[in-house]
Amino acid sequence: MNEPEIVLSIYSRPECHLCDEMFGALEKWHSRFSFKVKIIDIDQDTSLTARFAARIPLLAVGDIEICEYHLDEEALLHFFEQENSL
Repeated sequence: MNEPEIVLSIYSRPECHLCDEMFGALEKWHSRFSFKVKIIDIDQDTSLTARFAARIPLLAVGDIEICEYHLDEEALLHFFEQENSL
């Protein structure tokens, strides 16, 4: 049986250099963990804009917020370790 793939969401907006950096920093993690990255443009939803405008990029899985502004590799590793222990 296949395990469901994890979807990491980056709350972002167009032309955000920090968002681009976070997306690029996730690349090396593909060799260790199976996941997809979903970019969520907060400017397409006023409630997301109100909630995340001052915190982008924000990396999350569902309701679990992992880090904001820059990829926190320690926090990401902790998330994957917790996920694999379930």
